[in-house]
Amino acid sequence: MLTAFILLYLLGTILLGRWAAKKVHSAKDFVVAGKNLPIGISTCVIFATWFGSETMLGASSEFAQHGFLGIMEDPFGASLCLVLVGLFFARKLYRFNILTFCDFFKIRFGRKAELISALLMIPSYFGWIAAQIVAMGIVINTVMGFPLEISMIASGLIVMGYTYMGGMWSVSVTDFVQTVMIIAGLLIITGSLVYKAGGLSNVLQHTPEMHFRFIPHNNDWLSWMKYIAAWMTIGLGSIPQQDVFQRLMSSKSENVAVRSSYLASAMYLVFGLMPILIIMCARVLYPSLFAGEAEKILPNMVLQHSSLFIQILFFGALLSAIMSTTSGAILAPATVLGENIIRPFYKEISDKKLLWIIRLSVVIVSVISLVMALSSQNIYELVASSSILSLVSLFVPLTAGLYWKRATSLGALLSIILGTIGYGVSEWMETAVPSLMIGLGASILGMLLGTLIENVIMLPRWLQDKPVDLKLVQIDSSVTSA
Repeated sequence: MLTAFILLYLLGTILLGRWAAKKVHSAKDFVVAGKNLPIGISTCVIFATWFGSETMLGASSEFAQHGFLGIMEDPFGASLCLVLVGLFFARKLYRFNILTFCDFFKIRFGRKAELISALLMIPSYFGWIAAQIVAMGIVINTVMGFPLEISMIASGLIVMGYTYMGGMWSVSVTDFVQTVMIIAGLLIITGSLVYKAGGLSNVLQHTPEMHFRFIPHNNDWLSWMKYIAAWMTIGLGSIPQQDVFQRLMSSKSENVAVRSSYLASAMYLVFGLMPILIIMCARVLYPSLFAGEAEKILPNMVLQHSSLFIQILFFGALLSAIMSTTSGAILAPATVLGENIIRPFYKEISDKKLLWIIRLSVVIVSVISLVMALSSQNIYELVASSSILSLVSLFVPLTAGLYWKRATSLGALLSIILGTIGYGVSEWMETAVPSLMIGLGASILGMLLGTLIENVIMLPRWLQDKPVDLKLVQIDSSVTSA
């Protein structure tokens, strides 16, 4: 029965994505759903950005071992990211009639910055997508018994298929349905387990006190640096990422984009903590499960100790979370590849051809990620390969480009290059100070140094890269709509 439900759910997702694809008539429809998403769907789409296997399984296993200090990145850092996006970035970025973050880098800093930012951004998604494909394959393998490799290939092809057909429209519609599945499943499962465990107060009493600690154990500067770095990894590092930007830009107005970001942040925190509460219940009800692998506590508890109805809800919610994350993660680098790497080779290009190029890019990104998933089936290794380069290379020039008028093209280039080098060298040397802190400091230094040089001396011609005058940039006509 559980196998039949999984098959029906996957088939339904494909059909839903195919139906949504009928709304795609242009590249803008494919990339940002024609900027037509109302606040309800927009909120669900943004919420689903990272709500995947790491939130459902990874964060809960980290809590089981390390308590709240182990989950600063997710869900706390992820929720912080969406709040910051709504406060400082969504409104300003929405007003540009652009498809990607790299388009903004071209407008503000020139073609070189656009190209370098795209070349850094695209590879950072492959490991992330591969990790989701592995996770989805493991779920199908566990529930249905198919070989893991076949399960991963099928998973990758399904998500690639409906993303290829409808782009952001398919992602948005399926994300909405998948979010409903996630919310319903988590609410029912969490409620039933809390009741079964004797109520919330009893669950809290059986949780080790140290698990509720929210600040570092050691009050020294290095411990605090690592603590702050954990908040920053997603809290700041995911701000200059195409998947977040693309989902925000799909909103029907800038006000909807901002409000959706706040609502999605609140949803992410609330429902991101529910797997944590389930783990706390498991400690009361089935303590023997904690003797095994931490990542398998939740699925093993559901398979061994739950009714068929709860199993359907749990694995339906888990598959929904993984698929919603994977589809957006595929579309993001595919859009950057088509728009910022391939398109510039054409002096004039029709909208129809651009749409074909971006769809082809969806296939390319999916195939590369699937190959990575098959070659390395360790989720944590794959997620690690999807590094924090966006924070150390792109966050500073993005923020400076929006808020510092004196920021220059050379400043942006040096910020990207020095931040990446600083992070790489720090990782290689295994410094005590978190590598992302060193990379971020180097990125800030690069922006200041490059801007100072360009404002004081005359650059060689090969370094001159005139950005587009911001006053001439087309502003979207819907920015004032409600």
